[in-house]
Amino acid sequence: MNAPPISDRGPRRFGWPQRVFSQVLLMQLAIITGVTVLVTGLFLAPFSAQLDDEAMRRALAIAQSTAAQPGIAEDLRTTEPSALGPVQSAAERIRRSTGAEYVVVMDRRGVRWSHPESDRIGDVVSTDPGKALRGREVMEIDSGTLGRSARGKVPLLGVSGEVTGAVSVGIEYDSVRARLLGAIPELLAYAGGALAVGALAAYLISRRLQRQTHDLAFSDISALLTEREAMLHSIREGVVALDGTGRIRLLNDEAQRLLGLGPEAAGRPLEAVLDGGRTADVLAGRVRGEDLLAVQGSRVLLANRMETDDGGAVVTLRDRTELEHLGRELDSTTGLIDALRAQDHKHANRLHTLLGLLELEMHEDAMEFVTEVVGVHRATAEQVTEKVRDPLLAALLVGKATVAAERGVSLRLAPGTLLPDRVVDPRGLVTVVGNLVDNATDAAAGSGDARIEVGLRAEGRTVVLRVRDSGPGIAPEQYASIFTEGWSTKDLPAHGKRGLGLPLVRRLAERQGGGVTVAGADGGGAVFTVVLPEALAEPDPATTARAAATLPDTTLPATTGENR
Repeated sequence: MNAPPISDRGPRRFGWPQRVFSQVLLMQLAIITGVTVLVTGLFLAPFSAQLDDEAMRRALAIAQSTAAQPGIAEDLRTTEPSALGPVQSAAERIRRSTGAEYVVVMDRRGVRWSHPESDRIGDVVSTDPGKALRGREVMEIDSGTLGRSARGKVPLLGVSGEVTGAVSVGIEYDSVRARLLGAIPELLAYAGGALAVGALAAYLISRRLQRQTHDLAFSDISALLTEREAMLHSIREGVVALDGTGRIRLLNDEAQRLLGLGPEAAGRPLEAVLDGGRTADVLAGRVRGEDLLAVQGSRVLLANRMETDDGGAVVTLRDRTELEHLGRELDSTTGLIDALRAQDHKHANRLHTLLGLLELEMHEDAMEFVTEVVGVHRATAEQVTEKVRDPLLAALLVGKATVAAERGVSLRLAPGTLLPDRVVDPRGLVTVVGNLVDNATDAAAGSGDARIEVGLRAEGRTVVLRVRDSGPGIAPEQYASIFTEGWSTKDLPAHGKRGLGLPLVRRLAERQGGGVTVAGADGGGAVFTVVLPEALAEPDPATTARAAATLPDTTLPATTGENR
């Protein structure tokens, strides 16, 4: 989808960028930099403590080794503190060999017997040696006469194990700090490398985001989403969006109305909200093509499906129910016009006949002729209304009988036909009967002894309808397919679509808990049987008594037209 044109935002100002790409890149760089600095700091803090601990342990180890030297405790007892004494000589030898800053040996009074600065020998140490003189080992960072150092102090034991003094060893703290500072450039190099890699990754991700968002600003995206929501929920066309797994991602208001679903259907699998059938097959893509017909409930839908790049699809639905009704009415009107045209010819011929009888002064014959013509039409209407008490359905059958007669087809009511005037949904029953009679008329027209038999009877609250024709019939292997949307053996009508009448009949029957079946008729043709449970209201006693009387079968009179 092409990006919409970006409106001119005026002169560029310094500040927070508007583009999604720029904002995301800056946020990612800020996060990466912050994380790098935080990780570096978190590494340096324990690293400094680790260096301090390492220096103190080294000092303690040197002090322990010094205290373990044979003869130092004895020399401390038998000699005097001196720059040339054996204690000073041994301590300096250890200091130079270990790299320590100082090795101080003291007696129990805290007087130094060794020191790197010989003039300090004989003086009392500057820090408290109490813990070491009490037999404990000490590690600490402290400042003394030589400055700040990492120190280790241990007691000096005599031959019998008594404490005769203490040994204090110091490691210059500046060397510890130097090691820490020396590690920082290498650490910063690693951190800089990680920051560079993170910045590059952030840039590549942002560039991909820039292509996917078409370099839009957040305000543009927000406006597009608002417009999209307004458009989807305002258009008079259903829109259903599906993901790659067949779940419903989006369902606008019109799609909810057409499919009879609620907003809770979003996020659920398509098969879970639709009970199979052609509509589900079309939406799922199992039926391919353009302008596919489907029947959902009592609605006729026109569906188009387009795949998306992520494996999903978008399906648009148009309501063709009214258009289909208009198309069928157009077909019926065309047939009625043909019938009226034929009736016009008949009426003209009858008037000419009547005029001739009057001119010949055959008045009695003229009266008999008029009585016969009027009586035929009155008999037709009376026979229908006596057996079919619902006025809409009776009017439909009278009209269909006239149209069928003009096509050379005789329409009769089957024996035992009786329908009381308590139909719950007269329009739905008219649709069912009209569709079946129209199909039967098309099938029977042109056949020898063309006829249609319509049977309507009530069984409690159930209406059973049978329509039989004398046409060529239907092959048994086609019994299932004839109720599929779009299936038809006839040419396209003026409104361009066929194959919807029988699916509508099936849907209307199933909606009332019934069904429709087809079978072959004795002597040729087909018989359609529709069962509509609860199609009638509860009967009252008077209506039941009247319905017990049945009338003999009568073929509806169908006058044959003269040559036109």
